[in-house]
Amino acid sequence: MVQIGNEWDEILKDEFQSDYYAQIRETLKQEYASHEIYPPMQDIFNALRYTSYSDVKAVLLGQDPYHGPGQAHGLCFSVRPGVAPPPSLQNIFKELQSDMGLPAPHSGCLIPWAKEGVLMLNTTLTVRRGQANSHSKIGWTKFTDAIIQKLNDHEQPIVFLLWGSNARSKKALITNPNHLILETVHPSPLSAHQGFFGSRHFSQCNEFLMAHGIAPIDWTLE
Repeated sequence: MVQIGNEWDEILKDEFQSDYYAQIRETLKQEYASHEIYPPMQDIFNALRYTSYSDVKAVLLGQDPYHGPGQAHGLCFSVRPGVAPPPSLQNIFKELQSDMGLPAPHSGCLIPWAKEGVLMLNTTLTVRRGQANSHSKIGWTKFTDAIIQKLNDHEQPIVFLLWGSNARSKKALITNPNHLILETVHPSPLSAHQGFFGSRHFSQCNEFLMAHGIAPIDWTLE
């Protein structure tokens, strides 16, 4: 049984006990035994571990983990400390600098954001080395859709940051008018100049939170 160690254990209890999740577990046992899978098994649920349900102020949705060695650690867009930020993350930092006036971080590790209340959730939680989207059909999307639906029920207003077509496809799950949806193109080099740069999502997120009496997110990174 998965042990996340916070409110998510109870909130997702029915999902973890479901038949479809049992099938995910069986698939993962075979995959980890026969292929190089990212992130390491103990890091799969890090997004939920670092940001408990009642602490969520913003949700950043990614697609699936980085598929290069030593990068993925369970938070979308984030890499392990000491790993060079990939191009999409570099563009996120450029927009952060432009929008908030913050210096470019030395590290691509986004754990400080998670601790500030940013749930950094990939819609698929595992991947084979070098094979993007290789686990997109093993059942993860049903699981992460359930998480998004639970967040939609959140009493406190949340900002959903939907960057790119995969994330934006989840917009239909967010029906609660108390929440704010900010959407734009993906920050990858292929699309960032088509609306991601200049979107000012970081400051808009904080303006919304403060307007609802919620402490803003400190987007500062080391």
